Amino acid sequence: MKIVVAPDSFKGSLSAREAAFYIGEGIRRIIPDAELTLIPVADGGEGTLECLTEESARRRVRVTGPMGGPVEAEYAAADGMGIVEMARAAGLLLAPDSRAALATTYGVGELIRECLVRGCRRILLTVGGSATNDGGCGMLCALGARFLRKDGSSFVPAGGTLGEIETIDTSELSGAFLACEVTVAADVRKPLLGESGATMTYARQKGASDEELRLMEQGMAHYAAILERMTGKKVSQLPSSGAAGGVAVPIMAFGKCTVRSGARAVLSASGFYDAAADADLVVCGEGRIDSQSLWGKAAGEIAGFCRERRIPLYCICGASACAERPEGIAKILTAESLADSPADSMARAPRYLTVLGSLAAIDLAGGAVRRGY
Repeated sequence: MKIVVAPDSFKGSLSAREAAFYIGEGIRRIIPDAELTLIPVADGGEGTLECLTEESARRRVRVTGPMGGPVEAEYAAADGMGIVEMARAAGLLLAPDSRAALATTYGVGELIRECLVRGCRRILLTVGGSATNDGGCGMLCALGARFLRKDGSSFVPAGGTLGEIETIDTSELSGAFLACEVTVAADVRKPLLGESGATMTYARQKGASDEELRLMEQGMAHYAAILERMTGKKVSQLPSSGAAGGVAVPIMAFGKCTVRSGARAVLSASGFYDAAADADLVVCGEGRIDSQSLWGKAAGEIAGFCRERRIPLYCICGASACAERPEGIAKILTAESLADSPADSMARAPRYLTVLGSLAAIDLAGGAVRRGY
């Protein structure tokens, strides 16, 4: 029997990798000879790097944080593929007193540069949880571009100084970056400009005042117009150009950019689709499943994949707030059904996930669930 276990993290309790391990342990107790594949997953935000790489494969470097100070950040680079999690260098958690008008993506560019130096020709850039709204200017500077004011002086634009850009000199822009295939994992489909764009929708959450919002939107429009004159590409109108303060815009303008939903990008990079295509059972999981779990998250993408191929899917979670079983999920198993309290459910999560893994295996071994259900 072939079983694929692909849980997300159980927030405040277990990482996705730990959750996969304990569910797998429960399955092995019932079906010791199962062909078992553990694939920890994420939706493209924080935690994605841990899902896709072993700790030994990650590299740690000092880069520029969102507010200009140094931070220690991890990335991965192997076999021509680099993985950069934007939140590691420019995340809100790194800037508790964030000011979107001042925050920079320079450190993101430094991580990309590290990947390029190590020979990567493909990069997965996950952009959830950013503190920035600089249109990716800092990132582009770290990769060799120069932004010039009217007086000819060069500077690194932030969200509040985009309006000072007179020209962009790309003559020294990294050739490796221009040739690299960058997949941007972003669930935000909003454009760069307007009431539903990067600045007006998200910058307030990143510490921008009302006056800064107005100035930043004007600056972003000015910056976008320069890019569009240089490249002939209407980057401001492209879906997801507004994600993470516009970080993908210079990649869309100058590089080779593909935008995918965070969950799909992670599942593809992890090898989930190939591993699950002929599975007898797939097990997904997360801390709490509700009506929002199937929108843009890993569990929803897995459910759609399994539904199309008529592969039975079990969801193991801490708790469920679903009034009805979501389409594509054959059964929901919860730790709360075994625990004395929510606190007990979290404290003893390893034990409960092991038991729930065994229950899923008992159903499969007993013929209660089968392909083509």
